[in-house]
Amino acid sequence: MTAVLPPPAAAGAPSAPGPVDEPGVSLVRGAWRRLRRDPTAIVGAVLVAAFLLVALAAPLLAGYEPGRALPGNGVTPSSVPGPSPEHPLGLDASGVDLLTQLVYGARQSLVIGVVSTSLGLAAGMALGVLAGAFGGWVDVAVMRVVDIMLSIPSLLLAVSIAALLGQSPISVMLAIAAAQVPIFARLLRGSMLAQRGSDYVLAASSLGLRHRTVVMSHVLPNSLGPVIVQATLVLGTAIIEVAALSYLGLGDGNPATAEWGRLLVRAQARLQSDPHLALLPGACIAVTALGFTLLGESLREALDPKGRR
Repeated sequence: MTAVLPPPAAAGAPSAPGPVDEPGVSLVRGAWRRLRRDPTAIVGAVLVAAFLLVALAAPLLAGYEPGRALPGNGVTPSSVPGPSPEHPLGLDASGVDLLTQLVYGARQSLVIGVVSTSLGLAAGMALGVLAGAFGGWVDVAVMRVVDIMLSIPSLLLAVSIAALLGQSPISVMLAIAAAQVPIFARLLRGSMLAQRGSDYVLAASSLGLRHRTVVMSHVLPNSLGPVIVQATLVLGTAIIEVAALSYLGLGDGNPATAEWGRLLVRAQARLQSDPHLALLPGACIAVTALGFTLLGESLREALDPKGRR
């Protein structure tokens, strides 16, 4: 039998559609596209942005001095004044404007949370780089120290350090940072070990680059993605731990300092008569931590290469 060939296409006739090559998209740009379409990321970003705006604009939003009891406030052992035009959320048990305390409490939580997370990130990255870059006995020694720190619950470790250092914002920052160090150390070490077997590391070593140059210029920058995402998640946890230490009496020793955990302590005696004194700061803690958690989880999924479509 003779094969029948299709007639040649006429000149100028459109050709059949074929596969179209799409331009390559970088990891950051692809992650940004996925985040813009993710409702969870949008909700988390809005909550985090609101928290940052309130914390940074505290003097503009609050009409009174934090921690200062107003004269003639009308606070009695059985009740506190409710909302009014001068005090939209009413007063707390000490006769201080509650809105002012909540707003300045956001600033206190932001400062302590960011500083403690930055300290924990720096120390954890230093240990992770030592373990991931050198390997051998250095890796074993560093990771045994990290395992010892992980064997102690993070809140218990923070409480112990804060109790030893005394009541001050610096002790709270150091206590929370110490509890975060093993998290970042293990994560960066694992990420660097995964990157060490990549082709670009072999190519760089074949070109004669020094081991230190390969680690610091190639392996470390490509290993920071998971660490940055974890820092976002840990920041929400740090805000909860700040409130927890203040609730336990290990926060700032100045009674005039506005902290959400301290507000919860003051509201304990009035839970039945004035429950809003505890519900409002508790809601601030929960919503802020939720915002950082949603944003961090969405960022982790967006940066995951397996999630690309």
